[in-house]
Amino acid sequence: MTAEQSEQVEAPTLAEEAEVAKDFLRGLLGAFELQGEIGSEELDEDTVEVSVTGKDLGLLIGPKGQTLTAIQELTRTVVQRKLGARSGRLLVDVAEYRKARRAALERFATGVADKVKAAGVPTALEAMSPADRKVVHDTINAIAGVTTTSEGEEPNRRVVISPDEAS
Repeated sequence: MTAEQSEQVEAPTLAEEAEVAKDFLRGLLGAFELQGEIGSEELDEDTVEVSVTGKDLGLLIGPKGQTLTAIQELTRTVVQRKLGARSGRLLVDVAEYRKARRAALERFATGVADKVKAAGVPTALEAMSPADRKVVHDTINAIAGVTTTSEGEEPNRRVVISPDEAS
């Protein structure tokens, strides 16, 4: 495909991406003989989340959400191949795992921030995924008296929470 031809491919809408993603996930549920409801929601103008809800979906989440991360990447690849382009961010969630994980990370980060402020000593967290690091950074950025940095190389990149020098 030439550059001219690729420019002529119109980016799909988020709704079109969601439909392709939902079809793929229906097939995945069938292949694993699992039951679930599949829906989608546009979170903002650039992001759509496709969610699977139901019982006994842990197989699709896996340890520390690793299977869910792989399913999300596969879903993005399928959407890209079927539509020829992608216009926004596509997120996949199963049994509200991402929502629960985000809430747990926010509570954890807030607790560590309190300890860092009290002791005045930086604390390095365990290595985590880019998505989890973003939740920690966003949470800490909303707390006065502490700052964050990321250190290390993937897959061992970690967040360090430090007392804010300006405080």
